[in-house]
Amino acid sequence: MGNKLRVGVLASGGGTDLQSIIDASESGMIDAEVVVVISDKKDAYVLKRTKKHGIKSYFVNPKGKERRKHEKEINSILKEAQVGLIVEAGYMRILTPSFVKKWYGKLINIHPALLPSFKGTNGQGDALEYGVKISGCTTHFTDEQVDHGPIILQAAVKVLPGDDRDKLASRILEVEHQILPRTVQLFAENRLKIAGRKVNILPGDSWIDKYEVIPGVLYCEGY
Repeated sequence: MGNKLRVGVLASGGGTDLQSIIDASESGMIDAEVVVVISDKKDAYVLKRTKKHGIKSYFVNPKGKERRKHEKEINSILKEAQVGLIVEAGYMRILTPSFVKKWYGKLINIHPALLPSFKGTNGQGDALEYGVKISGCTTHFTDEQVDHGPIILQAAVKVLPGDDRDKLASRILEVEHQILPRTVQLFAENRLKIAGRKVNILPGDSWIDKYEVIPGVLYCEGY
């Protein structure tokens, strides 16, 4: 366990993306373990998930606090847990530039759309409303702008006749649960190199060759 990448997760909701990392860790798919989870929502189901797996978790209340003070509390917890990577997994707060600068290159996010299109909190619904034929999901390094940092992995998901937001979101989420653990593993293997707007993925194994893929989904190089 000592050699594994120590991951801290920020989450606000149900925590299924967190669960995908935990499952991949416990099954040996990734050389990483979630050591701490922080939520800004007291009743978030994500906090219940941590108890099942013996993971330390914290509710850090943002109410009535200046953003930097709130983030200072979060930063202290992450430092104490000695995390090497922070994952925003459905974290609904915008991080301040000072926090991002502190952790840049060790802070990643997952977004349910093909960035740079359809940023924000309703990527699936916005894509559907716009009339796109293909949607998907993206992992990227977080920078000082929302849903903007250098892209790591993307996967494309077809929009089907009769799709509503929930149907499309459900299929995208299934793919999120693949590309997020894969991104964590690439980071753990030190295979991600940021070069300006681009992330170069160094040669190595492919999860397309190793694990089951979802029919009809287009996975980018590096997956």
